[in-house]
Order: sequence, then C-alpha cells, then structure tokens
Amino acid sequence: REKLALVMIANRNYEGEITAARRFATVNVAVPATVATRNVTPDVVPPAVTAVTPTSIAVTLDTWREAPFAMDDKGMQRVDRGIIPTQSLEAAKALANYIENQLWAGLGPAVYGWAGIAGTTPFATDTSEYLDARKIGNNQLMDIDPRFMVIDTDAEANALGLRAFQDASFGGGANVIVNGQIGTKLGATWLMSQLVPTHTAGTNNGAAQTDATGYAIGLKSVTMDNAGTGSILVNDIITFANHAQTYVVTTGDADVSSGAGTLSFLPGLTTALPSSNVVITTKGASSTWVKNLLVHRDLQTFAMAPLLDGVQVPGATLQAVAIDEASGLSLRLEVTRQHKQVQWSYDALFGHEVIRGTHGVWLAG
Repeated sequence: REKLALVMIANRNYEGEITAARRFATVNVAVPATVATRNVTPDVVPPAVTAVTPTSIAVTLDTWREAPFAMDDKGMQRVDRGIIPTQSLEAAKALANYIENQLWAGLGPAVYGWAGIAGTTPFATDTSEYLDARKIGNNQLMDIDPRFMVIDTDAEANALGLRAFQDASFGGGANVIVNGQIGTKLGATWLMSQLVPTHTAGTNNGAAQTDATGYAIGLKSVTMDNAGTGSILVNDIITFANHAQTYVVTTGDADVSSGAGTLSFLPGLTTALPSSNVVITTKGASSTWVKNLLVHRDLQTFAMAPLLDGVQVPGATLQAVAIDEASGLSLRLEVTRQHKQVQWSYDALFGHEVIRGTHGVWLAG
C-alpha cells in the first residue's frame, strides 16, 4: 500500500483538548503575538506595558468519512476464510489515503516557499535543490527540528543514487545501502510517499501585470491590469517583478487579459509595489509539477478522535476501535447485521488547519 507521510508528521498535540468526539467539536490552537523590546529607564513609577492579544486558529472535527463494504450470506459461504481480514485492510487503506490526501490539499493555498525547477525531478546530480529549499526554510524562520523532506518515487530514485546519501563517510550509517531508506540526512528526515501531489499551473504567459495603484507592504491582494494572456490559478506560485519573494495564490484570475480582476495571495507583500504596472510571473506556467515538500511538524495541525458510541441495537451492531498499523490512525469499526448480509464499516472524524505557512517549502519536480 501507499506510504503515508503527513498523517505522521502533522502536529497532533492538541487532540487531548478535544472535549467531545462529535462532529464540529473544536480545539483552539494559540498563535502568540509579537513582543517589542524597549529601553530600561529606572523610575519610581513603572512604565505602562502594552497589552498583547494572542490569536488562535480553530481546528474543527468537520470531516466524517467512512469506508464500508458488505457481503451476503451466500458469498461468505463461498469465499476463503481470509477474505474478511484482507478486505478490512483495503477499507482501512482507503480511509487512511483519503485523510492523507486531505492534508496535502490543505497545504496548497498556504505554503508559499519554493525551490527547484517545475517539471525537472530533483537530485539528478547532487543535493543542491534540497539545499536551496533548506535555505529558503531558514530565511522563513522555519524551526530547525523536527524537519522532514517528503519526496515522490522519482525524486527518491535519484536521491538514492547520490554518494551524499549512500556513503557512511558523508554521515548516517548503512540504511541506504541495506534498507533503501535515506533516513535523517542534512538536517531532515527523508520520507518517500506515493501520494505526493502534483499541480498544473495556470497559463499566464509572463506578461500579466498589476494596475498602477501601488500596494503597501502587508497587503494580500492586488488588482490586475488588462495585459498578457492566460490564467493565474489558486495554488499557483507567483513572483512580482520588483522583488524575489514567492507567493501562493489564494484567489486567481481566469483571464488576465480582461483587466480589473482581483488576485489574492499569501503571505502579505514583503516589498511594496510601486505606483506603476508590475509584471507577475507564474512558476512553471502551463506545466504540471510535483509538490515535494520540506516541512516542519508545526506547519499543520491534525486532530481526530474515535466517535462516541451511538445507539446500538443488541445483537445487530458491534463497534470497536481499530488502529491502522501502517498509518497509526485510530478508526472506528462497525459490524452490522443487515438483511441476509453483513456490513463492515470503518469511519473517522477529523479536522486539520495550517498553523504556520512559514514552516513549509515546495521543492518542485
């Protein structure tokens, strides 16, 4: 089955604060406010202290998903005894993969760091693409530990062929040669996953531009001028001509030539845009690129809980908590006797939110 990554990386420290394992139960993740320093001036009366107002991000258990299957009595008489455990593994796999894909989808409009070349698998000759991603993560103040480098099968195949990962003299032992696992190298734990997604970028021809209004540092949207052709899509990575910061698009423009469209993005502008037209470039425009990811645990929080027992009909429904060994996810298993058949259903209630967009960098492939 597919190797999962994000379900095991995401911060799950807040699950213990969930007061009820019911749909729409919520836990708030605190986001501290910045604190300014000041000169110390001794005096009889202490100076006033400016109050800070920390914010919070609500993580809501709002996704309830199941993976059911049923077999009639005649079919159960004919199949091998091992079919039910095997089919249960398939159901658990389907549910775990769905959760993993949802976590990836949640990162699309939130992670704006970018390294690599769209359409080119990294690590063909060396580790420079990773080092570029690491530098960007450092510049974004991504915490050093724990970091993970999640790559697809193509990137892993290239990486495993590099001496920097094979040789014990480069640091790290014999796992690459013996087990084919990179492990922890160059400040990150490397994980392969078959579920690393791709993104097909918009068709912006490189001539799209803002209007001539001018935009201050911190703003998160601009108005488009009627220039260029093509589209800028949600999850595209863009740059503005007057500085190098990359941004992720949260509201796109289906036709940049029409003018007056609004383009929204994250983070807020790190450099002001002048009162003149500024060209907007899309990374990997008109191409599909792989979203390998350098990630810190605190990029995303993920919470789930076994559902509270509902009303059970004696002799008709059995419930149990089932742990998926491959992902570590806690699922509920219900076995229900129906008319001449038995249904098995795995279900899960979960929620996820991005906490710190600074704690992720896409490494394009």
